[in-house]
Amino acid sequence: MTILLKSATIVNPKQPDLHLKKKDILIENGQITKIANRVSEDESVKTIRLDKLHVSPGWFDSSVSYGEPGFEERETIKNGLRVAGKSGFTGIVLNTNTHPVPDSSGDISYLRETARGSLTELFPLGALSRMSEGRDLAEHYDMHLSGSVGFSDYKNPTENPNLLKMALLYSQSFDGLVFSFPLDGQLAGQGQMHEGEVSVRLGLKGMPALAEQLRVERDLAILEYTGGKLHIPTISTEAAVKLIAGAKKKGLNVSCSVSIHNLAKTDKALEDFDSVYKILPPLRGNSDQKALLKAVKSGVIDFVCSDHCPIDIEGKKQEFDRSEFGSLGLESSFGILNQLFDLNTCIELLTRGRDRFKLPEPRIAVGEKANLTLFDPDYRYTQEVDKLASTSKNSMYVGTELQGRVYGIIVGNRTNL
Repeated sequence: MTILLKSATIVNPKQPDLHLKKKDILIENGQITKIANRVSEDESVKTIRLDKLHVSPGWFDSSVSYGEPGFEERETIKNGLRVAGKSGFTGIVLNTNTHPVPDSSGDISYLRETARGSLTELFPLGALSRMSEGRDLAEHYDMHLSGSVGFSDYKNPTENPNLLKMALLYSQSFDGLVFSFPLDGQLAGQGQMHEGEVSVRLGLKGMPALAEQLRVERDLAILEYTGGKLHIPTISTEAAVKLIAGAKKKGLNVSCSVSIHNLAKTDKALEDFDSVYKILPPLRGNSDQKALLKAVKSGVIDFVCSDHCPIDIEGKKQEFDRSEFGSLGLESSFGILNQLFDLNTCIELLTRGRDRFKLPEPRIAVGEKANLTLFDPDYRYTQEVDKLASTSKNSMYVGTELQGRVYGIIVGNRTNL
């Protein structure tokens, strides 16, 4: 198929020669062959003309959960990847919260095979420990050979410090990336939200910011001792930002991410006991939110993720303390980030992260394989539950006005437009 994008404004601050220039882009046999002010068209070409069309390198999300295998009622891999594509993402990292958890090479192969043929590419994580139980290391090297891009027990805190030490030491033999979720499980206890003024007023058990701070301190100390590559996903506190900034100044090989939820909202959202706002890490206070936004702009936080976590109605619509943690995020990512940051920063954030997982970064250039996201940054709309493409509907942004719509993606010679 030959595809021609007409009058597309290119948004890619990494390519100043094309950044914010309006161009026609010709794609032949999956490869960009011409970028010019005007490219002639004929009947054999699929021409794409869209209102306020903007194009950037394909977006990437480092924290996505679906359900399959084990929780297909929440989301299947096929539909989840379709949702990711409709949301503008050409690549996603899949979390390990399935049943069974992917802790062997066969599990990784199954995930990749199930995703085969989807427009959005799936990059699976393997479990850090067997069955994510935190006792023995899983088969890291075998999973690495099968295509795992890192090792994570998702949101199960690594309570055994020796397990993290061994993982960081062992992974160095093949340059593996080790995740450690930043939460001290004993300090967090049965907390349902951020411990602070709002939790006291509501009478809900809280998770103190200290639970994140102490775990980040411990993990960074282990990393300094062992070496290796550590990723701390979805930090949520000012204290964690300061600790990670200090570790980077020391030269430690550490990265971190933040979810859009913790950038967009605070614990005040829970004042009506609506479980859709119950997430992990929890929504924090104003000072934490401000510190996170500042750290994103300064680069201390390496990338932003949707932390997309589908939960079926049975898991969400019950008493607050019994409902499960998690919110959808893929379909809201662009609309939220485009309001929090200027367009250049927004697109830079949406395209960050691939290098940490040793994945090639797409470019808009002649000779490159097409890996593009098409969008209109100005369109405003209110998210409606019946418009969500996800199987589960647990989005904290339903009823929220968002700015920016995604038209679709182009990968190679295929598109979902």
